[in-house]
Amino acid sequence: MSLLKYVVCRNCGHKMPPDPLTKKCDQCEGQWLIAEYDLEQAKEIWRSDAFQGRELSLWRYMELLPTSDPGFDVSMGEGWTPLVKAARLQQELGLANLWIKDERQSPTGCFKDRQAVLNIAHYKKVGIEEVVLASTGNKATAFAAYCARANIRAWVFLTSAVPNEKLRELGLYGAEVVKIAGTYDQAKQVAKDFAARRNLLLEGGAKSILSQDGMKTLAFEIAEQLARYAPVEDGKWRAPDWYIQAVSGGIGPIAVWQGFKELLAMGLIDRLPKIGVVQVEGCAPMVTAWQQDLEEAEPVVPRTRIAVLATGDPGQGYKILRQACKEGGGTMISVSDGETFRAMRRLARVEGYSMEPATAVAFAGLEKLVQEGLIQTDDYVVVNCSGHTFPAEKHVLEDQYVLDLQLGQLDEDTQAVSHRSIEEGIESALATLDEQVTTVVIIDDNPQDSRLIRRLLQTYKNYRVFEANDPRDGFELIKQRKPDLIVTDLTMPDMDGFELIDALKQDPNVRDIPVVVISAKTLTPEERQKLESQTESLWQKGSFNTRELVDHVVKTLGVENGEEIPSEDTPVTTTVGKIASGVQQVIEQITPSTVMVIDDNRRDARLVRRILEATKRYHVIEAYTAEEGRQLIDEHHPRLVVLDILLPDLNGLDFLAQLRQNEKHKQLPVVILTAKELTADERERFEKLNCSIWYKLQLDRQQLVEHVDKIINMLKS
Repeated sequence: MSLLKYVVCRNCGHKMPPDPLTKKCDQCEGQWLIAEYDLEQAKEIWRSDAFQGRELSLWRYMELLPTSDPGFDVSMGEGWTPLVKAARLQQELGLANLWIKDERQSPTGCFKDRQAVLNIAHYKKVGIEEVVLASTGNKATAFAAYCARANIRAWVFLTSAVPNEKLRELGLYGAEVVKIAGTYDQAKQVAKDFAARRNLLLEGGAKSILSQDGMKTLAFEIAEQLARYAPVEDGKWRAPDWYIQAVSGGIGPIAVWQGFKELLAMGLIDRLPKIGVVQVEGCAPMVTAWQQDLEEAEPVVPRTRIAVLATGDPGQGYKILRQACKEGGGTMISVSDGETFRAMRRLARVEGYSMEPATAVAFAGLEKLVQEGLIQTDDYVVVNCSGHTFPAEKHVLEDQYVLDLQLGQLDEDTQAVSHRSIEEGIESALATLDEQVTTVVIIDDNPQDSRLIRRLLQTYKNYRVFEANDPRDGFELIKQRKPDLIVTDLTMPDMDGFELIDALKQDPNVRDIPVVVISAKTLTPEERQKLESQTESLWQKGSFNTRELVDHVVKTLGVENGEEIPSEDTPVTTTVGKIASGVQQVIEQITPSTVMVIDDNRRDARLVRRILEATKRYHVIEAYTAEEGRQLIDEHHPRLVVLDILLPDLNGLDFLAQLRQNEKHKQLPVVILTAKELTADERERFEKLNCSIWYKLQLDRQQLVEHVDKIINMLKS
């Protein structure tokens, strides 16, 4: 069905075989490619009566697409979105022919669906099972949705500026989300290195033929739809005078321009439109270069609240759009965040169109082009209206659906990581990410048991651990996440562990995942024999050394790069070493009032640290295990310890008993901060050990500070 003839290099014009996944020119190694089709044959087909009867979707233009119709298992009816007359807005702006191309009606509410569906359709066709991409938000949503539909695993790299609503939507689709503390261009570099490290396909963005040609269908639809409202002689289609779009990397208008050029070559339109490229002032490298008539755009550090448009380095995308604007008489302009938000409110008020700020940038640009007299009253103008914010609620998702990756030291002003820092830290960051993406699913109907196992594992290794307290939910989670290891109980309601393991072994997609059983159930010889043939190991609750379990899990998951598993007497370097390094930096500036917080819940430890350090009277050191806390107490001699009692390697009472045996720490004040409801006996034992008791759920921050102040002041006096 596709009439693709060649893949052509934009740099040198070299023609290559028609493979849509071609990454670079085999002559000059240029990475910006374009597809060449048999336009004469396509022209004959598109002028036929049969073409007029085709389904109204993106796939009606199949001859000029590089891959075939994927069918209902991938497609969601994308394309042929409404072209709507903006009657009230055009009246306010003094125009006669203003049209909105409403891409909000796409399956995920964004024109990026056009890009995603062609990529995913072809990936499935050729058997690709995983893909890596970087995004500022909307492309990630589109790819995540289509990957979910095609059963392809998506690794999505975004910056920390992307709104949490979008991150939650990605998590809902089941994408693997990696959040980078840096710029989008740095996120792209990390994604590229990650894909190379794991030998996965990296989505090519604006350079990809599949992405470009999915987007160019916008031009086909606009010209065909506009002719239905304003017919042209000889049955031709109508190109608008202006096509306006907000731009980040530029793939939209680049592709749309190519689509109009193909229509012109086929004789279906008689002229090319002017392209209006609109950027937000806080990230406008293209506009700056255009205004100075430069051939290349200088990269910038984004300084805008509109994160979806925060591409600081457009690369060759600027060159292509510069040429398009010069050929067609278009232009590039920028608008402020304030102008954008005003345009956003105006569209909602006069046209009933609710849109995200990134789309409103285009309408703010439209107003400016009209004010400057570049758009004439009778011009046919089409504005791309795309994008939304999907409010996925927090409680819908399991936690840890986002992986945070810090590349280096953030600059406080730009919130970006320097190129030098990223180069120095990239190998270390990717090694950390390798550990973070190692996934374990724990299934136990007792939340306390599953949480204990999770904390135990995460104390020693930075694995991503998901908990499910219902076996059916756990089974679905396994099928979605395809973890590296499963830890399960046996005695559970609705579906016991035996049924769960049988179901896993019958599913070809997950049957090879190793299973570790941790259960209090007494097994019959027959049950034990069956489990030993199906699982990696069996552990009896309450009768194993916790460190032995951790070592077993690490060995099962595989030790890479010559890493040694520490002995029980040796702290794990990946945890304790990093903490000790960070602590040493703090200790260099300490005051006499040093407080130690020992809590395996890092959020709780961080909260206590912030509460106390906000007073400017304390420096707080965090530890996440009893062993780590003991070492740091011996090293730094804090004035007071805030202690959680549910630690993975030792309970609070035993820790205190050991602490009090040391002559130096017999009188060290300890504040118990716990989520556990203590028995009368436990309270009495803690009080005998000179401890005050505070409950996390009832914590009054000011009272805690006052209590610590009182203890420290007594010590000083």
